[in-house]
Amino acid sequence: MGCHRSGTNLLYDMLLSAGGFAIYRGYLPIYKTMVPRFGSMEHRANRKKILETWLRSKGFRRTGLDPVPLSAQILNDCRTPGDFIRRVMDSVAQNQRAVRWAVYDPDNVLHMERVKADIPNALFVHIIRDGRDIALSLKKMGGFTPLPWDRATTPSLAATSLYWEWMVRKGREHGRKFPSDYFEIHYEDLLTKPQETLRVLGNFIGHDLDYERIRNTGLGMLSDTNSSFREEGSKQQINPLGRWKERLSPQDVSAIEAAVGKCLEETGYALSLPTAERALSIRGAWMRAVYPNFLSAKLWLKLNTPVGRLSDTTALELEDEPEAVAHSVRP
Repeated sequence: MGCHRSGTNLLYDMLLSAGGFAIYRGYLPIYKTMVPRFGSMEHRANRKKILETWLRSKGFRRTGLDPVPLSAQILNDCRTPGDFIRRVMDSVAQNQRAVRWAVYDPDNVLHMERVKADIPNALFVHIIRDGRDIALSLKKMGGFTPLPWDRATTPSLAATSLYWEWMVRKGREHGRKFPSDYFEIHYEDLLTKPQETLRVLGNFIGHDLDYERIRNTGLGMLSDTNSSFREEGSKQQINPLGRWKERLSPQDVSAIEAAVGKCLEETGYALSLPTAERALSIRGAWMRAVYPNFLSAKLWLKLNTPVGRLSDTTALELEDEPEAVAHSVRP
């Protein structure tokens, strides 16, 4: 888990490539999307809606599971989102004769306390990346939408960096409540010193994360030709580290470091500008006051009010309901 574009997908593929984990490259946004949209899983009617929707998703199609027994188990036995995750992933692991499983979702940094309450033995790996690279990447892909008046280039980068800070701080805040089950890893360390980083991570999760085995297996992103992990030493590789130094203007860097400089330093990233060149403007101070509260209020409304019914299911990649699936969830 971690802010989007932090390397969560890469880290997940490394874990799966290590062996022993169930191979599931799907998406289970039960806390983020399904429960806010359809309601608490304590009620059978809500479980049925969640199940009907998820059985049409790409995430289900990638499990390779038979929908009929799975549907009966979820409808009869699941009362929390954590129950849902365990039922699905235990079934995937059992089918593959894997000893354990992991799930991938960047936004779980926002739901850690709920996850821990539902799955008491859960371990959390929070991957953090330089917020300046995150701002550059998210802006390029349209992964965060600033408020309408902050959508010019420099303000939008500053706003996106504030989103990064909010995500990082939320993850760290939750992680402090169960420190023995929470671990932070830096994207940059994963690329520049993978053997050492994987060894320490392996000690935390109690799993042999052998670097050479991971390289040779190369699932998912690790097999991409432009992956610096896979193509280590290649003259053609594209270095994903510190791209902001080449692609951001001095004005952009100043706005970002003024906005989130303290968080950058707290997470181990040195600032590039002297204090005088990253002074917080009136507009910057206003943004620092508004965005964390705006994002927190938006999340609270989604999780605690009918606003959650508007949760977008596009990421689930739903298909039309097959007859066999429809039959499997009828009472």
